[in-house]
Amino acid sequence: MRAHRIRWWVYLLAVVLGVGGGAATAMLEERHHVSLLGLPWFVSAVLAVFGIGVLVAAWQVHRYTTTEPRKRVQLKTITPERAVDTLILTKALALAGAVLLGWYGGELLMVLGHLQAPYYRRIAIECVVACAASLIDMVCGIIGEGFCQLPPSEGPEHPKIERKRLRNGRRDRGVAWKADGQDGDNDEAAVPGR
Repeated sequence: MRAHRIRWWVYLLAVVLGVGGGAATAMLEERHHVSLLGLPWFVSAVLAVFGIGVLVAAWQVHRYTTTEPRKRVQLKTITPERAVDTLILTKALALAGAVLLGWYGGELLMVLGHLQAPYYRRIAIECVVACAASLIDMVCGIIGEGFCQLPPSEGPEHPKIERKRLRNGRRDRGVAWKADGQDGDNDEAAVPGR
């Protein structure tokens, strides 16, 4: 099974769905006078710190996988399970950050018309801070997902091997085969070396 990068349109879809949810929450709050808007400052700070923590874990995986095996002894060992868990965390963080960015952006759009009231002004500031924390999470998740990609193996298709082969002047020498019945004399294919 291969892990694939999340496509750009998935993030866009998550933001749009979040905007719809945030706008619906703001309308519900306005009609029924329940306090559902905004996000406490502490939660925004925890979101940002969590995003940075996941990015650091992804950087450790990246550093371990791109270091030469002889030099890995100096680094903390990264187990395959930890690398996969980090990849899952980065993907979840990026998607959650996109949804929350849309959610609090939707709430912010709905309260912009009521900024003259101190309550809505406070909610708007909380939503701006929550959008910033969600954007940090989304960006950290996307970058961390890139860090968790394995470098290409050093097989024949690896760019370094290909450059070395071309630099040494060794190119694959193909064998030209005659097509069946091309001569008219012989219906057999030409065999190299004969």
